[in-house]
Amino acid sequence: MRRTTAAAPSPAGPGSPAGGHGTGDAGVGVGLRTEFPFRLPRGYVDEHGTVHRDGVMRLATARDELVPLRDDRVRENSAYLSVVLISRVVTRIGAVDDIHPGVVEDLFASDLAFLQDFYRRINAEGHTRAAVTCPSCQEEFAVDLAGGRLGEP
Repeated sequence: MRRTTAAAPSPAGPGSPAGGHGTGDAGVGVGLRTEFPFRLPRGYVDEHGTVHRDGVMRLATARDELVPLRDDRVRENSAYLSVVLISRVVTRIGAVDDIHPGVVEDLFASDLAFLQDFYRRINAEGHTRAAVTCPSCQEEFAVDLAGGRLGEP
C-alpha cells in the first residue's frame, strides 16, 4: 500500500515553486508542496487502448530511494532503478492509480525520460520550471513542465 500526503495548495498555482512558509500550527507539511501535476508527452496506453496523459508525482522520501536498491531486478540491472523509483512516486496517470513497475515499463521511452527529468526537478530543484532558448530568435524564457502544451490551459 502506498502512503501519500495531500498537497497544501500553493498560492501561485500548480506551476509555482514550492509554497512559502506555513502560517498555521507547527503541523507537518503546512505550506510545503508535496505533489506535482504533470502531462506526459505521449501518454500511457492501458490494456483497453485508452491513453492517459495527466498525472501526479509526489516528492520522494529517503525510503523511496533506498527500497529499490534491495530489489533483485535492480541488483541484476542498475538501469531498472529508475523504473522502480518512478513507480513509487507517481501516484496517478489519468484514471490509473495503481502505478507499479509494470506500468512504468509500458510507458513510451520519451514519457519515461520526461518523468525522470520531472523527478529530478521536483526533488533536487524544488520546482517544475525549465530554462529554454528559442531556436529562431535566441530569446531565453522559462516553461513549466507540469503545465499543458502551447495553447492549452
